Amino acid sequence: MTDALSIARDLIRCPSVTPADAGALGVLEKALGAAGFICHRVTFSEEGTADVDNLYARIGTEAPHITFAGHTDVVPPGDEGAWSVGAFSGEVKDGVLHGRGAVDMKGGIACSVAAVLEHLAANGGKPRADGQKSGSGSISFLITGDEEDVSINGTIKLLKWAAERGEKFDHCVLGEPSNVETLGDTIKVGRRGSQSGTLVVDGVQGHVAYPHRASNPVPDISRLIVAISDEPLDHGSAQFQASNLEFVSVDVGNKAFNVIPGEARAKFNIRYNDNHTQASLRELVETRLAKACGNRIKARIVWEPSNSNVFVTKPGPFTDLAVAAIEEVTGRKPELSTSGGTSDARFIASYCPVIEFGLVGQTMHQIDERVPVADLEKLTKVYRGILTRYFG
Repeated sequence: MTDALSIARDLIRCPSVTPADAGALGVLEKALGAAGFICHRVTFSEEGTADVDNLYARIGTEAPHITFAGHTDVVPPGDEGAWSVGAFSGEVKDGVLHGRGAVDMKGGIACSVAAVLEHLAANGGKPRADGQKSGSGSISFLITGDEEDVSINGTIKLLKWAAERGEKFDHCVLGEPSNVETLGDTIKVGRRGSQSGTLVVDGVQGHVAYPHRASNPVPDISRLIVAISDEPLDHGSAQFQASNLEFVSVDVGNKAFNVIPGEARAKFNIRYNDNHTQASLRELVETRLAKACGNRIKARIVWEPSNSNVFVTKPGPFTDLAVAAIEEVTGRKPELSTSGGTSDARFIASYCPVIEFGLVGQTMHQIDERVPVADLEKLTKVYRGILTRYFG
């Protein structure tokens, strides 16, 4: 079966909780291989992490080349007894498909595969029909099993592997659940970057009855937290909301009431826009810290490694054709948004312009994750519309 619902049900029935594949990539490989795609199963590993299976499939050898990206891994189902149907049953009740991954994002992948198969069937098995513009074009799929966890052995390595083989992508559609309330309301065209760090303040441990023999880091870290986070990092940009720095924990590791601690730590995360690079952002925070410390307080920041850089796909012909396809099917003109957290689009953006458009994300990661079958059908039509405009 090659319709979106059948593919989605087959995928959901594979309990592919990261990093397990559980047969999910095989479902896609079978469907795409039968349509003439050349498929590659690629496994990546790294010390301290589990091996992860990925799939790259392509049909055509010429430009333009559009790729559909996504992930078949899912988050754990939680208390399976709390589900109204089996978490991996793929059951349809009252016109709604239930199961882990129905929204995030096996449903979106199923729609893209179904749309591509329909497009190829209507064009003699080619991305671009005979008699249209010169060059047959190419369609590919970049599918990982490592998005919901550490994202080390998935898309970031699959892209590098493809580039080393000479693969060049012109545009990408990532089928993450981008819509907020209703199908057609939002396209994600960018994401803010993410950078975490730990503020460490050094003190001198001592007895609380003799504070002159100690140096208490707790009041100092309180002052530094305010100094670092009180002033805005910026006021937003043309495509992005303002950057924000949020402290998420403060800890001294002290269980005693009569001991002044020798160290205090505070963890924070920054979501930053295109006013900053990772380097300039770190420099800005370090400068604020140094000014607040003066010559008295001893403090430093331990930065966490980050591959979540800011990116944006600016309005242009590619976003225009996506908007037109969405509006034709849903009757809504979507907002071009850069809100929300991170996704694998942050890796893809280094290789080609990328947009995110998928299902409505209201039930993703929840008990009874679900999607109306009608939305699967509409999203398939949207992807068909994108392909028709892209190659026509």
